[in-house]
Amino acid sequence: MSDSVVFARRERPPGGVRRALARLGRGARRRAAFGLMLAALTWGVVREAVRPASWRRTVRAEFGRALRQAVAGGVSPTLFTAGLIGVAMVSQAIYWFGEAGQDALIGSVLVTVLMREIGPVLIGLILLGRSGMVALAEIGALKLGGEVRALEAQGVDPFLILLLPRACALAIAAFTLGIVFIVTALLAGFAVGSLVGAVKLSLWSFLDQLLLAMHPPDFVALPAKLMLIGLLVALTAGLTGLTAQPRDD
Repeated sequence: MSDSVVFARRERPPGGVRRALARLGRGARRRAAFGLMLAALTWGVVREAVRPASWRRTVRAEFGRALRQAVAGGVSPTLFTAGLIGVAMVSQAIYWFGEAGQDALIGSVLVTVLMREIGPVLIGLILLGRSGMVALAEIGALKLGGEVRALEAQGVDPFLILLLPRACALAIAAFTLGIVFIVTALLAGFAVGSLVGAVKLSLWSFLDQLLLAMHPPDFVALPAKLMLIGLLVALTAGLTGLTAQPRDD
């Protein structure tokens, strides 16, 4: 027996230590599995979305259906939520900053709070409730019914036909609904503030303050954040559906 084999045997940890490390690693791997698969699917969508060969007729048809469902189903709750935010936050910000003589801060506050934080979060919740749950139910039913396995048996990649079009559709829908939300909230807040006599600025001065408060990175970060939220909603719902088990309700 060589010296290297003897050294390896001497350095091998005891069986109890190996079993403890195995249990620890098994639990950590199980808890990180969903996040790792989600990251892999995100990269897969980014890579396949720019390949023309991935967009076959069936994929394009599924993309159009998912986009229509997400945008048409999300317009009404987006407008309603934006109206509430406009009345509750935008008009109040205009009123109180005007009373304090700090009209110059209105644009920076609304850009920071409404555009960068509240808007993307609320759009993500709207998409999750209106479209994410639909994708989860559809893909989960296909998984439990055996249709996903049938697609694989026919040589069809379930990722291309089920996840890619929905992910791209929800990313575009999140951007579209996010812009609708922000514009509606700002206009609704300004209109309510004008009706109660709290606005001392014209509409063009108000919009000019907002544009001046936005930095060049905001014009890239806001669309990217909205599209990333839509992408993650679609992939999370799709991955949950694909990993569904018969005991899940």
